[in-house]
Amino acid sequence: MTQWVYSFGAGHNEGRADMRNLLGGKGANLAEMASIGLPVPPGFTITTEVCTAYYENGQKYPADLAAQVRAGLTRIEEAVGNRFGDHRRPLLVSVRSGARVSMPGMMDTVLNLGLNDQTVEGLVTASGDARFAWDSYRRFIQMYGSVVLDVDHHRFEEIIEHVKLDTGKNEDTELTAVEWHRVVDGYKEMVAEVTGKPFPQDPETQLWGAIGAVFGSWMNQRAVTYRRLHDIGAEWGTAVNVQAMVFGNMGDDCATGVCFTRDPSTGENIFYGEYLINAQGEDVVAGIRTPQPMAKERSKPTERSMEDAMPAAYAELVQVRATLERHYRDMQDIEFTVQSNKLYMLQTRNGKRTATASLKIAVDMAREGLIDHTEAVRRVNPAALDQLLHPTLDPKAPRKLLAKGLPASPGAACGIVVFSADEAEARAQKGESVILVRIETSPEDIHGMHAARGVLTTRGGMTSHAAVVARGMGRPCVAGCGGITVDYNNQYLSAGGVRIEAGQTITLDGATGEVFIGSVAMVEPQLSDDFATLMGWADKVRRLRVRANAETPLDAETARRFGAEGIGLCRTEHMFFDPERIGAVRQMIMAETEEGRRAALACLLPFQRKDFLDLFEIMAGLPVTIRLLDPPLHEFLPHSEYEIAEVAASLGTEVEAMQRRMQELSEANPMLGHRGCRLGISFPEIYEMQARAIFEAAAEIGRRTQKAPTPEIMIPLVATKHELDITRAMVDRVAQEVFAKGGYHVVYSVGTMIELPRAALIADAIARAADFFSFGTNDLTQTTFGLSRDDAGKFLPLYIEKGIFPKDPFVSIDPDGVGALVRIAAEKGRSVKADIKLGICGEHGGDPSSIHFCEGVGLDYVSCSPYRVPVARLAAAQAALQAGGADRTA
Repeated sequence: MTQWVYSFGAGHNEGRADMRNLLGGKGANLAEMASIGLPVPPGFTITTEVCTAYYENGQKYPADLAAQVRAGLTRIEEAVGNRFGDHRRPLLVSVRSGARVSMPGMMDTVLNLGLNDQTVEGLVTASGDARFAWDSYRRFIQMYGSVVLDVDHHRFEEIIEHVKLDTGKNEDTELTAVEWHRVVDGYKEMVAEVTGKPFPQDPETQLWGAIGAVFGSWMNQRAVTYRRLHDIGAEWGTAVNVQAMVFGNMGDDCATGVCFTRDPSTGENIFYGEYLINAQGEDVVAGIRTPQPMAKERSKPTERSMEDAMPAAYAELVQVRATLERHYRDMQDIEFTVQSNKLYMLQTRNGKRTATASLKIAVDMAREGLIDHTEAVRRVNPAALDQLLHPTLDPKAPRKLLAKGLPASPGAACGIVVFSADEAEARAQKGESVILVRIETSPEDIHGMHAARGVLTTRGGMTSHAAVVARGMGRPCVAGCGGITVDYNNQYLSAGGVRIEAGQTITLDGATGEVFIGSVAMVEPQLSDDFATLMGWADKVRRLRVRANAETPLDAETARRFGAEGIGLCRTEHMFFDPERIGAVRQMIMAETEEGRRAALACLLPFQRKDFLDLFEIMAGLPVTIRLLDPPLHEFLPHSEYEIAEVAASLGTEVEAMQRRMQELSEANPMLGHRGCRLGISFPEIYEMQARAIFEAAAEIGRRTQKAPTPEIMIPLVATKHELDITRAMVDRVAQEVFAKGGYHVVYSVGTMIELPRAALIADAIARAADFFSFGTNDLTQTTFGLSRDDAGKFLPLYIEKGIFPKDPFVSIDPDGVGALVRIAAEKGRSVKADIKLGICGEHGGDPSSIHFCEGVGLDYVSCSPYRVPVARLAAAQAALQAGGADRTA
């Protein structure tokens, strides 16, 4: 026979903490607390398997469940000496949901279940307090009616307010037993009116109604949404916990409270929490009365701490705090009740905490010997580190929401609205804080993005140009905010009937994708010594190297400061948009002969050489992967008629000639057109100039510093081995020319970016000409799914909501499709060249779940935006530990 019910408390504990998948977190921890001798009221847990069976069998319970529930009730009755439904000594119970992970949105607690018109009189007699008994009865009807019978909560509040008005009372606590009796009568009449049925008087009916409501809440919309956002499987199910009531509202020697064994905001090792005398649990969070602090050191002169009011119970709770931390080896979130000066524990769980607290608690507990260094590394969520590296909105600050888009780059920013990159730069130079608002960004906007405090776009997804560049710069970005309309001509944006003019202030929260009207107060990041300590422990256990995507000195310096071990992607096209060189780039594009192009490229050579000198000097002997020119040439040409005329004049050419050239370069699908190595083969002089700049810079740094850099030259968009053969031969030729002329030789490598499915499938052939593969998973995801990362934001949220895609494939790598191609390419490449270096340089390089995938495939490194380097370092360490590095020590 399947065991559906597990008892706990009163010396009969059938569960343990490691049974949370079966008993839910709450049930498993109640059993565990009871088993280590803590005062836990007796009860039982109906397992998560019942929830699964309930939905698999047309919302019907297993046939033998009722008998097991009855047996569980009998054990509780024997332990406390009361009987369920007895009119003289009634057993009252609480009913709570309990999934294996804490889930806001699940069914609220029902307290005092078992009360009816007869048992309430028994409670009056047993307690000797009529007011307490009738208050408990009205609480039960209110909770049960709201949670189980789905009666609007405000209907109950209206009745209480009406009674208070009639009696001239201001507070609930002033109502007498007679007045609570009147409230109960009003509640029952209203419930019968709303539901068409009298309020259930049979305790068994009440119990099964509450059990059914718990299982029903597993599929309510709030819970479904929460599961989707946090990758919780619907098949997990929830448990139900039925527990003997203890009362914190029987008088001044009773109380209820919630506390944390450490401060969940700062991580300080102090007892943190609140309690209320003569109250039940919901009073602490409902705001009807002001909770008081636990510890005397935290109390104000006008407050009375639990330490002062209930010294014996508080002293016992302090001992419980120490016991729980030693046992669970983590910060605990505790719920308790004191009845007649006796302490009872109602719940413990690992407490939720801020990123700052998470970091401090992990490091402190390792230093205290509660956990080891590797466990400390496991404890901190890598994604939460973003909170430590960027400004965040003050959680207490008032705000008014304007619209919501995608959280494309973390951090918070406040500034005046501008609609062009040039204006952003100009106003920023005057010391103004600006938010650059664009329908979508292009490489021409980079100078404005760099000048702005934050970026807002109405189009594009999590790996759009705006998102990728903003993350690299450490700028907050909200992308794909389709609820906003931008009018460039009239210089305003609007959303929901609200119009924001250029020059007015908005605030962005890049972590949530929210846009607020006006300014919202912020909290600046502060990195503690604990951050460096944890990163050091992580570095000792990780196998994957971590590089950064960087092409400016500032990016490179930021990356090194955060611990990057080289550059995994330098996008040279970003350098071409600098105002000093864009003219020469456009002259090269407009040239109709090779001679003309070479003349323009000769002007660019000193700039490119200086670019690489700066990067090589900062990276001081570390590997630097440089991608040769990738985007189609038309991206470097102007778009508006005014810009075309302006550029034509600066180049000394006719407007018509420029328009003709633009027409020649236009493509129906440019991202699959004349770009990448196709440019290098069509116009080899472009790649020659870039290679020459790389090798001249590398040789100069080597001679000057005696720390020769290790340039890794990456050929983009290779689909055939022959393409790589041609471009590699050209790179090798230029290298030998430079080395012969300068008398200094630099070790270098040539490889390719695997970003096309065909390249992955023939990787064994391509590997014969390559020293390394770098997986460009942004484009590989586009070409595998047939998705445009800039346009897919219009429907991707719907696909994720409907479960078509489990996650946004541009945020976390798709292991079955894109991941399979990566795995195939890695295996084929190593079959030909065992020591071929393998890395990833798409945005997935900074995503923790994608990093776990990279560890599993055996890649050598990941590369990500500079501000995500710490995230990647920690995620790589956790991936190594999960992959079987149990013998690793931090």
